Order: sequence, then structure tokens, then C-alpha cells
Amino acid sequence: MTIYLAIFIAFVAGYMYGHKIKPNKRLRKAIKDVNEKSAAIFDAGNKGMYKTVVTDNNKSSELVVEVKELAVTKTGLIKVQYLNAFYKNPEFRTKKGEALLTEVQGLLGDYLPAEDIEWYETPDRHSNIKNFVNYINTTYHKHSGI
Repeated sequence: MTIYLAIFIAFVAGYMYGHKIKPNKRLRKAIKDVNEKSAAIFDAGNKGMYKTVVTDNNKSSELVVEVKELAVTKTGLIKVQYLNAFYKNPEFRTKKGEALLTEVQGLLGDYLPAEDIEWYETPDRHSNIKNFVNYINTTYHKHSGI
């Protein structure tokens, strides 16, 4: 009789673990992964391209700079970090890498006008991600049994 009781208890415990506890662990892990990935997207900030024409000694070339938004001022200027830059006319200047980024920062400064930057990311994408994360968190809290 006690062996049947032990088997029954083992069966119930296995059922509870297999159908209730283990799926909730997977669900918690999946939600944690989604939250971490979405936080990484928000931390990355807005990135975009800034284009301008640079003239020197009767020569000119279009300068294309990839920037990352660091802060926004009240006057509409954006403090940027320069990520990458290149001249469309390679004979215009020969600097590359960090030397070119230092030159660009000297030419353009730390602040750029917001309307001249073409952003990669849009606020709509960020709001969609926020809504999705809120939906997942709400669904998880409603349906988690353990």
C-alpha cells in the first residue's frame, strides 16, 4: 500500500514539475532575455548620418559622418559622438580612422543641428518595443501559476 502511495506521490510531483514548474522557468528565462535585448536597443541610442560639403584650397568633397546621439539641448542642437567618417572624393583628404575622426570633430564640433541628421532609428520602433515588452510582462504576471 505504501509503495502505491509513493508511486502516486512521485507521479503527482513529476506532473507538477513537468507541466507547471519547468514551463514557468522557461517562460521566465525567455522574458528575461527579451528584456535584456530591448534594454540594449534603448541603451544604444539613436544613430544617424550627417552630410556636409568641405572646401579647402579650391577643392571640395562631401563629408559623410556616422554619429550617435548623446544629448539634446534646449536650442535643438544634438551633442554627438562621431563613429565613422569618410570623404566621397578620396583625393581630397588622405586621413583615415582616428585621425579623420579627430579632424571631423575639429571641423564640426561636438554639437550638430538636429534637422540635418538623418536618423537610422525612429521613435516608432522604440515605442513598438516598449509596447511589446509591456505586453509580455503583463501576460507573464497574469498567467504564471508558480
